[in-house]
Amino acid sequence: MMIITSSKLLEDGKTVFTGTGMPILASLFAQKTCAPNLAIVFEAGGMCPIEPPTIPLSVGDSMTTYKAIMSASMDYTMSFIQAGYGDYAFLGAAQIDEYGNINTTVIGSHDKPKVRLPGSGGANDFGSLCWKTIILMKQDKKRFVEKLDFLTTPGYLTGPGARERAGLPYNTGPWRVVTQLGIYGFGKDKKMMLLSKYPGVTDEDITTNRSFHIKIPKKVEFIPEPTENELEILRKLDPYNVVIRK
Repeated sequence: MMIITSSKLLEDGKTVFTGTGMPILASLFAQKTCAPNLAIVFEAGGMCPIEPPTIPLSVGDSMTTYKAIMSASMDYTMSFIQAGYGDYAFLGAAQIDEYGNINTTVIGSHDKPKVRLPGSGGANDFGSLCWKTIILMKQDKKRFVEKLDFLTTPGYLTGPGARERAGLPYNTGPWRVVTQLGIYGFGKDKKMMLLSKYPGVTDEDITTNRSFHIKIPKKVEFIPEPTENELEILRKLDPYNVVIRK
């Protein structure tokens, strides 16, 4: 549900800078369905690969350059974003707060962490400079937190105008957050709000799986379940269950 739902947020003819894991599979799924002309770019330099035979294990995997139009370098892809060509950033996260700031660096203190995570990689650059950032992550109280253990990638920082005051481009920032419960966006106050949810998900499910307030409108649309055809396409894209664990 998370992969297929998030893939439908990507527009045809746009460019997505994608992170490891579910974002890769969602981007490839979008190419096969709603966005056949989507350009997928990886931070290590792979630009527009064509249906790799197996899902890349990371953004530096050789599969990211499979039949690609270019095998560039990290500084090239980052300059590409700086020039304004990053329509979407597609990221995972370990923690997120109400303003869409995310942590992919450590759990606990930075100097003596409980868990050392793989970030930032290109996540800071992607989330700082792409026009719209989509965050794909599991939702619970330990992940939807009041205060991050570490700020890896800026969302709206402390609220309206904070990104711009920090020197980041206008009209950029987190756009959607997709979890196992639903899709979230951000209001004028730049705080997270529920937009739609999966069949069977209740408002109580939303409120018991967060540590900060989330605005829930009176009327919320339900996200349609995947079709059998969509599930078949998804399984063919990940035949070795790299992302879709059995």
